Amino acid sequence: MAQSRTVSDTLGERFANIKKRIKEALDRSNRDLNDVTLIAISKTHPASLINEVINLGATDVGENRIQEAEPKILEVGRERTRWHLVGHLQANKARRAVKLFDVVHSLDSVELAGRLDRLCGEEISNLSVLIQVDLGQEETKSGVTQENLIELARKVHECEHLKLVGLMTLPPFLDDVEAVRPFFRRLAQLRDLLKSEGFLGEARGELSMGMTHDFEMAIEEGATMVRIGTAIFGERAQ
Repeated sequence: MAQSRTVSDTLGERFANIKKRIKEALDRSNRDLNDVTLIAISKTHPASLINEVINLGATDVGENRIQEAEPKILEVGRERTRWHLVGHLQANKARRAVKLFDVVHSLDSVELAGRLDRLCGEEISNLSVLIQVDLGQEETKSGVTQENLIELARKVHECEHLKLVGLMTLPPFLDDVEAVRPFFRRLAQLRDLLKSEGFLGEARGELSMGMTHDFEMAIEEGATMVRIGTAIFGERAQ
């Protein structure tokens, strides 16, 4: 009699499949396997599954909301994985973000940069940040406009406790995945602009772009961080 499939078996298969698809996309792009960091997005999924995926080799885990992430981070700990905040950060939750996360992908204003820098000083810590750029100009999504990107990058560059490591975007969700390519390409151009202006120092500049439905295309356009949730953990719990 065949054994029933367990949750961890399914998780293991999914995780291995995503790693395989990332490698294939990198091979097609003539890029090195170490060029892309896989961030497992655990929104709505329990700490037990996060521990499972870490045991499978996940080095980076992402969450969207402070209030959901906090108990998971306290349970799982920060020793075995880097925690990424990929959702919008409200100013009144900035201190908790500084205490909980290693990387914030959603910096979107000069005011928030100043607040994070001050709080890092009070908490005696430093924080890596990515600027979220609003390329799709959708009302439901956050991000700085392209026109205001340089101003924000300059502000972060002046901050004592913040390190600007790259850019992030959330392009429109389109049925025709190919139509998303220009958004990824544009983010790479903006990253190169910041680099030429000296805002990224000697770092290559991370490009956090690509999710379950479009990450392979994002890799082809230069993504260095892909944020995968559903394809690893399955459908989100309600």
